[in-house]
Amino acid sequence: MKKNPFERVRIERVNNKVERWVTKEEEQKLLNASPSWLRQIITFALNTGMRESEIFSLRWSQFDPSRRTVTLLVTKNNQKRTIPLNQTVLDLLKAMNGVRVRHISGYVFASEAGTMIGKRNLLRAFFTARKKVGLEDVRFHDLRHTFATRLVQAGIDIYTVKELLGHKTLTMTMRYAHHYSESLRHGVEVLDKDGYILVTVDGKRETTMLGSTSQPVDIKRKNMVGDAGFEPATPAV
Repeated sequence: MKKNPFERVRIERVNNKVERWVTKEEEQKLLNASPSWLRQIITFALNTGMRESEIFSLRWSQFDPSRRTVTLLVTKNNQKRTIPLNQTVLDLLKAMNGVRVRHISGYVFASEAGTMIGKRNLLRAFFTARKKVGLEDVRFHDLRHTFATRLVQAGIDIYTVKELLGHKTLTMTMRYAHHYSESLRHGVEVLDKDGYILVTVDGKRETTMLGSTSQPVDIKRKNMVGDAGFEPATPAV
């Protein structure tokens, strides 16, 4: 009997030191190159940040459409975790539930026989899809990195990202903190709003920052500084 050629498909060894996330353009290319069942898994992974093992073992009984959540009973940290679902995932699961006949196993992402999708089967299809579109450096685990990176870039705080990823410590999540610098901009821009004024004095010229615009304003110096060179005292309130 000939050997099974798929036995030579190598299992990815995840190196968490590698930081690679998928752009929206790359995501679309990957989806277009994938069969329908793989598109469902990729979409689910990008919008939940769940680990491979958590996705493979997910059963319909863990899905609560009324609460818009899935509850993970067995996780890497051996702790129960409830994950909120966005509308993209809700629509995906509802569509799958309405079309696919549930197997007695109850797996959400099941093989044609109703069994759990094997990691080799998933990676074989994933490797084929990424090769078609020249994204051979993208690993399946990078979909989880992409989920976290997009949240941080959108301004979601690190603690919330930690909880959604199911990290045991905040240190593990801090690897994504460098994506946060630009999204912190709203924290300082609040000073441009609601009457906050930043005044810098340059001789007789003063620049007043008000709202989202910067407008030079001439203000008589004696209004700001007394003859003795000191700002006049303000009466106590």
